[in-house]
Amino acid sequence: MDSTRIGVFGAGHFGRFHTLKLSGSPRATLAGLHDADPARAAQVAAEAGCPALSAEALLEACDAVVIATPTMFHARLAEAALRAGKHVFVEKPITATLAEADALIALAAERGLVLMVGQIERHSAAIRTLRESSKGRRLVSLEATRVAPFRPRSLDVSVVLDLMIHDLDLILSLVRSPLAEVRAVGGSVMTELPDWAVAQLRFEDGTQAQVTASRVAVSLERKLRLLGPEGEMRVDFLARSLEFLAPGGEEPVENMPGWGLTRRSWVDYDSLEAEQSAFIAAIRDGVPHEANGQQGRAALDAALRVEAALR
Repeated sequence: MDSTRIGVFGAGHFGRFHTLKLSGSPRATLAGLHDADPARAAQVAAEAGCPALSAEALLEACDAVVIATPTMFHARLAEAALRAGKHVFVEKPITATLAEADALIALAAERGLVLMVGQIERHSAAIRTLRESSKGRRLVSLEATRVAPFRPRSLDVSVVLDLMIHDLDLILSLVRSPLAEVRAVGGSVMTELPDWAVAQLRFEDGTQAQVTASRVAVSLERKLRLLGPEGEMRVDFLARSLEFLAPGGEEPVENMPGWGLTRRSWVDYDSLEAEQSAFIAAIRDGVPHEANGQQGRAALDAALRVEAALR
């Protein structure tokens, strides 16, 4: 296989980004684009230099698909692609229901095909730096904040499935203990669905987490705080900074003998490109990838439990 032919379903905000990024991929060929709105499909296809095709023609023309449509269409499109023998990358959340997710996971395993979910934060420079710095350290409490001004997109789902699911996925990957209890408060502001939410999570090993998400905030804020017996770690994703207070830290702290503050930063890189490269490597080289179907299902399960608590 000289080049993996990838088609994109959806020409919205993320679909456009996927299409443009794939058009320059060194290991993939952009096979085409499909969208329910022919005019939008033609516009983005012209921008990327690929054909705008019918759904049937696009499946015929590709080896793999990227599904970047509204969530309600994820299960149907992914199932059709898997049954046609195509590898699938589906934007988060994996599906609208756990039953749909289970069906896709089983079908991908049965057909021996890659099923990857677009939990893009797993591919960010911030999380890679965090994982390297927190390796082997026990966590007791986590606090995540992800808020942004209102934008009229992804309004088919609540803020939990739109924004909070990213931090839920990251927390699940860091804690690695079953989720025992969820409490939440939230409300609607600009849409009929919750536009802000605060969730409190308790895991079976005793770890606690608080997650705040809003799409009606004054300004952007993306932070993560991790606490444990070995110290405190604070990540500011927008400032690209990580601070770790712990015994033996690089900068001595007044009134805390033996403790110090270690600072790290990172040069950000293209997380979408890294995510697409991981998908292609999983297809072509069999490389294990982040955010497989089971991990996407776990994030969806946590998000749906938060939504249930809100109700």
